[in-house]
Amino acid sequence: MTAPTDTRPRRDWLRWASLALAAAGALDTIYLTWIKLAHARAAFCALGGGCDIVNSSAYSEIGGIPLALFGFGMYGVLLAVLALEDRLELLREYGRLAVFGLALTGTLYSAYLTYLELYVIHAVCPYCVVSAVVVTILLVLAIVRLVQPNPVDEAG
Repeated sequence: MTAPTDTRPRRDWLRWASLALAAAGALDTIYLTWIKLAHARAAFCALGGGCDIVNSSAYSEIGGIPLALFGFGMYGVLLAVLALEDRLELLREYGRLAVFGLALTGTLYSAYLTYLELYVIHAVCPYCVVSAVVVTILLVLAIVRLVQPNPVDEAG
């Protein structure tokens, strides 16, 4: 008696972890966008503290558009690429590279923003730190995924 053969591709847990992180990053950045647009105070941040200082700085927007909204866009694209990676032929081939490129760009820009927080604005927003950590972990996962065999290729 032989064991049944599973012909489905094995689950790519790194992809699923990346999806979860991108969703967390999207939630974080949409909250930051709402705070900026509503002129609200961030939860768990002291009145006049780092969140307020960073959010009211000249560096918190580009052309009147909150930077957090650009972050939300990046996380949204990451979510779309990761979700469709095994469904669209183009993403089967280039999805991992696209995720790497987006995560690398996001990490580099987050490093620049962290520099601004620490050395120019002299205030730190914990929500911005969360986004920076999330996108950096996404970059690490993207690198690991790039060097591993593609589970979609192994199934075919």
